Amino acid sequence: MHDDLTTRARTWLAEDPDPETRAELAALLDAGDVTELTARFGGTLQFGTAGLRGELGAGPMRMNRTVVIRAAAGLAAYLGKQGHTGGLVVIGYDARHKSADFARDTAAVMTGAGLRAAVLPRPLPTPVLAFAIRHLGAVAGVEVTASHNPPRDNGYKVYLGDGSQIVPPADAEIAAEIAAVGSLDDVPRPDAGWETLDDSVLDAYLARTDAVLAEGSPRTARTVYTAMHGVGKDVLLAAFARAGFPEPVLVAEQAEPDPDFPTVAFPNPEEPGAMDLAFATAREAEPDLVVANDPDADRCAAAVRDTGGDWRMLRGDEVGALLAAHLVRRGATGTFAESIVSSSLHARIAERAGLPHEETLTGFKWIARVEGLRYGYEEALGYCVDPDGVRDKDGITAALLLAELASVLKEEGRTLPDLLDDLAVTHGLHATDQLSARVEDLSLIADAMRRLRENPPAELAGLPVTEAEDLTRGTDALPPTDGLRYTLRGARVIVRPSGTEPKLKCYLEVVVPVTAREALPAARAEATALLAAIKRDLKAAAGI
Repeated sequence: MHDDLTTRARTWLAEDPDPETRAELAALLDAGDVTELTARFGGTLQFGTAGLRGELGAGPMRMNRTVVIRAAAGLAAYLGKQGHTGGLVVIGYDARHKSADFARDTAAVMTGAGLRAAVLPRPLPTPVLAFAIRHLGAVAGVEVTASHNPPRDNGYKVYLGDGSQIVPPADAEIAAEIAAVGSLDDVPRPDAGWETLDDSVLDAYLARTDAVLAEGSPRTARTVYTAMHGVGKDVLLAAFARAGFPEPVLVAEQAEPDPDFPTVAFPNPEEPGAMDLAFATAREAEPDLVVANDPDADRCAAAVRDTGGDWRMLRGDEVGALLAAHLVRRGATGTFAESIVSSSLHARIAERAGLPHEETLTGFKWIARVEGLRYGYEEALGYCVDPDGVRDKDGITAALLLAELASVLKEEGRTLPDLLDDLAVTHGLHATDQLSARVEDLSLIADAMRRLRENPPAELAGLPVTEAEDLTRGTDALPPTDGLRYTLRGARVIVRPSGTEPKLKCYLEVVVPVTAREALPAARAEATALLAAIKRDLKAAAGI
């Protein structure tokens, strides 16, 4: 085994085009570090519906130039077999370590394979790439990003010509082409021949952002904004300026791109502590709203003043409901969609407005494919408010729409929490929470799923489980996926392995009827207690 490991590592070393990872791997070989070599050469990063994502470093289990060149060659071969020879592939990238290198390698491989390649002019938000695919009539797009993962990670996200992310069977077909790539020496990689785009694509995207707002709507809301050390700042400021909103106050420490994300443990607005600097800025600036993007700006978080006067993050489900209610009030037509792990309040809002509603599997790759989509959201801070422009989540246009809603309410002497109260009185209090277990050993996730399949809970928090569904079998409305769904009286639980991180994720929702506004505090207390009890019982049932 040891000899085989060394041989594989030396073969890799001979091909590696990157002096940094070559030096790293040579040092591991010289040191005879079997543990580290096994971690890097014990398999290959799997290309799936999220593309590739992993830690940077040498070897097939890490993100590096060799892995990216192979992925690009496999994608090019797939596109050729789909009859897209000579078609355009647009490539975008964020400001993480190696992102620009990975984008350049992809452009070289596409050019060498007889496709036309165009690279965005600099690190830009993922939604700009998703927009560019449709705008330029491309046959595919690639975004080099690890979104809100830790600093040591990078990733590779693939879109097809409709501007939405790949879904089965395309992922497996591309993965097969990647596996069939032989020596890197056989992959043509010219030094030139692709186009570096100018700002006209970005200008077209910004012109499109105006379309999400109602003509003549109030634009008075004042915001504090954090880019979370990512690439969102310049595009968001330009969009807000075009729309005529007051210029957002920036969280200075997090405004500029920095691949080391020095002020946050995880550059994800949902993570504890990530919004602390934004809240500190808000206490000084006293805005109407705090808005945050994740590092590639495809997600949007919002925070509001709570009753005690301090700032609190809104859950993704709360923002999802607020935007839905705002679009309904504006007379939006078309289908409202959400993923199965998101709050059922969205369906209630659509139903009451007489609008079609669809539930999809987790991820915008599914939401974006809903026929006649007008608005789609997912609880993990993802909102698609302009599906004709960007068939993916877009943290820039979502921020604009939130600022418009805050402005409308401000003119009426009301706030976002006031509207959430209205929705609770009309539809019942829908309270959501998440139980998330991060693991080092992925087998622990498989063990927990197996335990729940073999011994499904009969009740949680004293509420009987009225239906237990194993989603690997699929349903009338959904294709198969690795997940479990429990329906309880007045509650719902979904358990699934994360598609992008080593986590087991459990999504909880309870619905408490509310008779009047005065009953809201008691309903909230009841919901909080129920969620805590469900969490406790679910932990025990899953053994996590």
